[in-house]
Amino acid sequence: MEFVRTERFKKDFKKLDRTAQDRVLAALDKYAANTQHPSLQAKKMEGTDDIWEMRASDNLRVTCQPGKNQITLRRVGTHDILGRP
Repeated sequence: MEFVRTERFKKDFKKLDRTAQDRVLAALDKYAANTQHPSLQAKKMEGTDDIWEMRASDNLRVTCQPGKNQITLRRVGTHDILGRP
């Protein structure tokens, strides 16, 4: 499965410190191996048709849109990003 990063995701990711970036990359590895990995707590976001959120840490979230052969990474950051996934 391939990850496609939106420009917004790229900007969000650059703002994170190295530790947070490493946590996000580890979470994405887990997601690629098993989309239902318990530590990710991945779930469809309320009020959306196809946007999902997952945990990279207690404070860090990633939003994405799964497709047939790819996952589009939309946002990454604290809970604040969930208001504009």
